[in-house]
Order: sequence, then structure tokens, then C-alpha cells
Amino acid sequence: MQQSILRNTFWLGFFAIVLWAWWVMFGMTVAPMSMMPSQYLGLFSMWAIMMAAMMGPTFVPTMRAYEDLITSANGSRAGSVGVVLGFFVVWVGFAGLIAFAQYTLIEVGLLTAMGQSVSRYFSAALLLSAGAYQFTALKDRCLDHCRSPTFQFLAHWRTGFSGGVYMGLHHGAYCVACCWGLMVIGFVGGVMDLIWMGGATVMMTLEKLPQVGRYLTRPLGFGLIAWGVLTLIQ
Repeated sequence: MQQSILRNTFWLGFFAIVLWAWWVMFGMTVAPMSMMPSQYLGLFSMWAIMMAAMMGPTFVPTMRAYEDLITSANGSRAGSVGVVLGFFVVWVGFAGLIAFAQYTLIEVGLLTAMGQSVSRYFSAALLLSAGAYQFTALKDRCLDHCRSPTFQFLAHWRTGFSGGVYMGLHHGAYCVACCWGLMVIGFVGGVMDLIWMGGATVMMTLEKLPQVGRYLTRPLGFGLIAWGVLTLIQ
């Protein structure tokens, strides 16, 4: 009974954070400048919240795998909290890097204040780079990791909260390496575009599903390359 209560509380808290993040992002699209009072700090907070909104849904299969190990192995509720914390620490770190990139690109005139590219050459470069990455061995390796969370947990198993943090950091690093391309193309149409956010979230989630993702990765790469070529020649 107590374990059931703890499990339900954990999942309710997890999804509450994800829904809160989407609500904040919706508010930013309605009144973006009023919700981003400073430059870099505002961009960093925006990206950090965006990471929770977009990456939370993609992380559900991984957490379900750890949930299974709580009963079948020696996983724990503290360990599950550690996994989530470690995962999002990595993505918050990525938020810091991409916020700095956005701040710099705004300063040099390649992006608008809303994070949208003003150069078709820059947009094409982002799209072609993201598309080409879909065909690399590193992308395949990272997808293999993300599509087999149970195997990865067992291969790098650590117990307790600190062990969960370690495994969350490990998994988060692979996840960033897998998904960075779909993140940076947000600069093409503007990072405050909810359509891009929703579409990228769906694509990243589907890519990590072994039954679906293997049919999606290459076509997505071809689509991004075609989009980049069209952007370049138009």
C-alpha cells in the first residue's frame, strides 16, 4: 500500500512538472518579452523550462523501465528520484549552452530577439547539419542506448539515490547527443514556436521507441536535408 502511494505520488509530481513547464511556455508565447526580463538569464530560464516541457515526455519509457527494476531488482524510490534529477541536470546544462549560443547569435545579428534566424544560409546550415546527423554512427549508438533503457540500467547499475543520479547523468548525456539536432532547428522558425516544440517532442519520443523509431530516423534525416536545400535555393 505504501509503495503504491509513493509510486502514484512520484508520477503525479513528474507529470505536474511537465504540465507546468508547458503552461509556462504557452505564457511566454503570449507575452514573451514580459516573461524574459534579462538577456542571458532570461534565455537560460526559458531553455531550462523548455527542456522540462519537451524532454519530460521522452523520458517516460526510461522511468517505466526503472519502475520495473524497483520490483524485480534492488531499485528504490530514492533511486528513481535520483535518475530524474541526474537526467535533467544534464539537460539544464545543455540549456545553459544553447542559451549562450542564442545570446551570441542575437548579438551578431543572425537571430531575432525571439530566436528566429534572419539568414537563409544559417537556417539551411542548421537543417542540413541536423539532417546529416540522422545518418551518423553516433546517432545510431545514442538511439540504441535510449531504446533499451532496461539493458542500460542493468549494464551500469548503481543503488540508492546517488546511484540513480549517476545513471540519470549517464542516460542524459546519451539523450542530449541523440536529440541536439532537433533542438537547434528551433532557431529556423523561432524557438518560441509551440508548433515546433510540440512536433520536436513527438519526433524525439517516437524516435526512442524501438518498434517505431527505426522506421523514422532516416526519413526524418531526408526530410531535414530536403528542407535545408529548399531553404537555400528559395
